[in-house]
Amino acid sequence: MNNLLPEFQAIYLPQEILINLTLAFILGVIVSIIYKKTHKGLSYSQSFMVTNIFVAVIVCMVIMIIGNNLARAFALVGALSIIRFRTVVKDTKDTAFIFWSLAVGMASGTGSYFLAIAGTAVISLIAIILHKTNFGSFVKSEFILQFRIQSGDKNISEKYNKILSKYTKTQTLLSSESADDKKSIKVSLDIIMKNDLDQNNLVEEISSLDGLSEVVIIAAKTDIDY
Repeated sequence: MNNLLPEFQAIYLPQEILINLTLAFILGVIVSIIYKKTHKGLSYSQSFMVTNIFVAVIVCMVIMIIGNNLARAFALVGALSIIRFRTVVKDTKDTAFIFWSLAVGMASGTGSYFLAIAGTAVISLIAIILHKTNFGSFVKSEFILQFRIQSGDKNISEKYNKILSKYTKTQTLLSSESADDKKSIKVSLDIIMKNDLDQNNLVEEISSLDGLSEVVIIAAKTDIDY
């Protein structure tokens, strides 16, 4: 009977379990902080930050449960197969953070402390560098300018084109839409600002023109994540 005891003895000592779970929690918090600091757009979610922490700790726990027992691994796969995740990931970058949390939990659960810490440090550095350099952005100073002009005013086009030439490198007409009453035209332009000029000054100056109203400027889709 004593020969069977080793099979049922815990793979991890209590202090090792506490160290693994604590490390997974700390690194999960770091993953969430990096996610918050580098996130862009409108898909930010507080629950996603909490999820990253839970994933890291839970995966750490799961890895310790499995240990080197193949039967436990298959049993766990069968148990988890009944769980269905229906949440749609809005930002593809969020998937990378989920995998990062998984890796952190697995490394902590197997006692690979250096790998867990070094991997988190390197990935954090990469994420911050990519965020600071705005890597992948097409044009940093591209905007969509919209305004309404009065129909029949032949000089208004010359006036606003003069101002656009002052502030922008290029301007491309996207659309020109006539109002139902035929008294005004809504104009949409894709513009690229000159590096040393502010788009707010452009809005202020072009709004001062007589016969021009409803001036709106928004960031182009190449600059912001929706």
